[in-house]
Amino acid sequence: QQIEIELFETQGLLLIFVASMRSIHRIHFTNELTGSKVPLGTYPTPEHEKEIPVKMSNIFRLSTLVFCAMTATAASAQQEIKITVCSGQAPVFSFVRLIGQSFIPTVNAELAKTGKVKITWNEAYGGTLAKIGGELEAMQQGICDMGVVGLVFHPAKLPLQQVSFMAPFGPTDLRPVVKVMNDMNRNNPLLRGAWEKHNQVFLAGTAVDDYGLFANFPVTRYEDVNGKKIASSPAPLSWLKGTGATGVTSGLPSYYNDLKSGVYGGVLTFLTAAAPIKLFEVAPNYIQTGMGSTFPGALTMNKQTWDKLGAEGQAAVRAAADIYATRYVTETQTAVTNAEAAFRAGGGRVSALSPAERDRWAKAIENPAKAWIAQNGQPARDVLKAYMDALRAEGVKFLRDWDKE
Repeated sequence: QQIEIELFETQGLLLIFVASMRSIHRIHFTNELTGSKVPLGTYPTPEHEKEIPVKMSNIFRLSTLVFCAMTATAASAQQEIKITVCSGQAPVFSFVRLIGQSFIPTVNAELAKTGKVKITWNEAYGGTLAKIGGELEAMQQGICDMGVVGLVFHPAKLPLQQVSFMAPFGPTDLRPVVKVMNDMNRNNPLLRGAWEKHNQVFLAGTAVDDYGLFANFPVTRYEDVNGKKIASSPAPLSWLKGTGATGVTSGLPSYYNDLKSGVYGGVLTFLTAAAPIKLFEVAPNYIQTGMGSTFPGALTMNKQTWDKLGAEGQAAVRAAADIYATRYVTETQTAVTNAEAAFRAGGGRVSALSPAERDRWAKAIENPAKAWIAQNGQPARDVLKAYMDALRAEGVKFLRDWDKE
């Protein structure tokens, strides 16, 4: 393609337009006075530097041509990708809300630096595309491209990702748990391989604050739960074996009504979940047992969508995932303080097991990792050791060496 453009000014202005028009295959600038042609990229000779009256019509024509050429080139080079994010949970939970408030804006800002990739987002929360616990299958089936996977709903599909529940009475601070588990899910071959088996790329995960006991009776030692029915999700129920309590599988949506009607007398859960559902009205005793922070959820993307992003898009997503995880930790720490204040204000009572009683509880229960390792073999043992060693390196002390028994 050859484009003829009239040369209308001296070298300085010409070079600006030449530099701006590299995307046009071949251009000749024609000097109106001499009739000579200057190929693209050839600086004008002194002969071409004669003073030439500037014609406003020519400036307008050339400016328009340069603008159109540059715009067309940029538009044709930009890759547009559509991504649907799903969660069965509603944005009332920070791990969902921060997708729209932190993750997506950060990805967009990173990609805007070059403009080569643009993502059009569709956010589908609160069960609009996937029910609670159904996000993994929705991504595998292509119903959505990215979502929050509740690990507690997939002990069979993602058994190794349950590792944080196999080492209770460890870190009560969620920060080291998030740090270690994010690193392991990205870099540990066994955990990364588990995600790959289900066509997923791990982006970031979420931990919850320290598990405690919320009960309608007082508790100062583990013997106080003997003969009582205590509810929780399946994994934490293993922390009751050996105490004489009867574990009942249940979940957050049922806790309030079941406690009110007497189905069970207490629940094992975390404060930032208990206060919003007003457990202080039906289980006013919150006992800080120090069972520890766990890692129950992960933000993932299906492999096909990840591959479409290319190197630049993947780097933007990784950067956004790190910021998302950091903001989640910060907001959760603030939420813990607010939740305790709300629990007390609602009439709840807060107490803590003494260090000696906490130690007694930890030593009284069965090792929850033994059955898990028996079912999942050496990979489970290796993951448990890697998890506990990484936390020990962060200064965490466990009341029992679950990985060495």
